[in-house]
Amino acid sequence: MGQLEDMQVFTRVVEAGGISRAAEQMGLAKSAVSRRLSELEARLGVRLINRTTRTSNLTETGRGFYERALKIIDDIAELNALTNDVNSSLAGTINLAVPLSFGLLHLAPAIDAFIKLHPELTINIDFSDRHKNLIEEGLDLAVRIADLKDSSLIARKLSPVKTLLCASPDYLKKQGRPESHEDLKQHQLLQYNLANSSGWQLTDQQGTQHHITLAGKINANNGDFLKDMAIAGHGIAMIPTFITWKALAMGELVPLLPDYSTPQLNVYAVYPQTRYLSQRARLLIDFLVQRFGVNPYWDQPI
Repeated sequence: MGQLEDMQVFTRVVEAGGISRAAEQMGLAKSAVSRRLSELEARLGVRLINRTTRTSNLTETGRGFYERALKIIDDIAELNALTNDVNSSLAGTINLAVPLSFGLLHLAPAIDAFIKLHPELTINIDFSDRHKNLIEEGLDLAVRIADLKDSSLIARKLSPVKTLLCASPDYLKKQGRPESHEDLKQHQLLQYNLANSSGWQLTDQQGTQHHITLAGKINANNGDFLKDMAIAGHGIAMIPTFITWKALAMGELVPLLPDYSTPQLNVYAVYPQTRYLSQRARLLIDFLVQRFGVNPYWDQPI
């Protein structure tokens, strides 16, 4: 390895929070990473990281070296991208984090199509509904479903996300169909418990917002599970249409309260501001924007 590779090892140790995690992310032995770090410090004649058996902390010199090393690494990556033929076959690895349901339902076929266009690519995917620290986890980008009004990440919108209140015909036959937000107090409500709220926000046609408190008997952190519980007749759910679109089209679920609007979210591709985004990652984002767009296929039958 040369000095550039040593700098890449060093920055990964810093961002991963330690040698062991950095070694795991890079697919190297812990001893190899420790040796490269020690050799870099010996070459520079300074201590970059104070290491104990439990912690690793940047020295003042190490912090300055880290910031300059990041710029050098990104500048070289950008230079390499500029000199590559953009029409040549893509190669390399994309480390990607995606939400579970959206990833399995919609990103899986999209990535299948993208890989067929660029068969020399390797894509590592982390499925999780919890937001990952991209830098710490060594990820190139993430797909997130959120309202990103304020974020330290660079975000590109892939598609809008609509949510609907819905229930099964059997449930509505037994319990009655709600006609207003007040009627929801008499119903079983299925709760998505990863949301940062204890209830639903509904807005009527006059623009008045109504908060619906949830105390459901079924709470889950997965939209597919809640969809299945709603189809089985266990109550009313507020679920994104990218999960329920087929059930709605088949009549397994019925949309409710059409005169009320629900909060608008979007699907974003996000990546750190401090990182040069590789050509392969940029082309993947472009591909997803074109595939989903402002009127995604899952909303067209609704």
